[in-house]
Amino acid sequence: MTTEKSITPGSPVLAGLALLASQVSLNAGAAVAKYLFPLVGVEGVTAYRIGFAALLMMAIFRPWRVPLTWRQAGNVAVYGSVIGLMNLLIYRSFSHIPMGIAVAIEVSGPLAVAVWTSRRPRDLAAVGLAVLGLYFLLPIHGKVDQLDPVGVAYAAGAAVCWALYIVFGKRVSVMHGGQAVAWGMTAGALFIVPLGAWTSGAVLLTPTFMAVGLAIAVMSSALPYTLEMLSMRSLSSRTFSMFSSAAPALSALAGMVLLGEHLTPTQWLAIASIVAASALTTLR
Repeated sequence: MTTEKSITPGSPVLAGLALLASQVSLNAGAAVAKYLFPLVGVEGVTAYRIGFAALLMMAIFRPWRVPLTWRQAGNVAVYGSVIGLMNLLIYRSFSHIPMGIAVAIEVSGPLAVAVWTSRRPRDLAAVGLAVLGLYFLLPIHGKVDQLDPVGVAYAAGAAVCWALYIVFGKRVSVMHGGQAVAWGMTAGALFIVPLGAWTSGAVLLTPTFMAVGLAIAVMSSALPYTLEMLSMRSLSSRTFSMFSSAAPALSALAGMVLLGEHLTPTQWLAIASIVAASALTTLR
């Protein structure tokens, strides 16, 4: 009887499983995208993800039913542009360095926002852990297994975009339902899709590649977003954030299992340090 109650719809158990499934889907989508890079280019894969995700979100949420104010439109334009650029930069990073390391560096963006807006003494320890982890990941000494500086730079750019995403996401979060995400994806697609078409050309119209691109959009955007929304209904913000802080470790595991990206012990220690820093900032 107790077991049945613990897994009823809306229970924390199912919410946790939904959140885990969203992370698995997101990382599987990233792995599939990395396989597609040599065939259609990084910009082409990004165009698939953002373009198809925009179409799916528009079809699901139909945001045109609620008109936007000029101020909302401006915020959505910036929000969507940041989404598009963030995806492009992290995919660029994936093409140069392992997924887990790229995501670990990218997480420094939201971590910086959390620390900047909190000022709690505990955050000093989080900053120390994050700096320690980044030190062992950045290609500035001989202890790291020759990480490509270009890939690190792209991941750092994605971190900046993630921080801006949080700032502008907060501004558009008051909009109706999924309106902000649908319009945001569309705004991002307006410059990412033409960029992908210009760099990759007619190869993007290959039916097989388009099918894989649609799968990437579903696995990396549509499905994770839906599952996260479901999990948020039953999990506290603290629990949700604590689980999300493990993203770099999950990405590293996905890279190892799906792509054969084996990390050194030092790199695993660095990722663990950044995960600990992210988790520490969520404790309230």
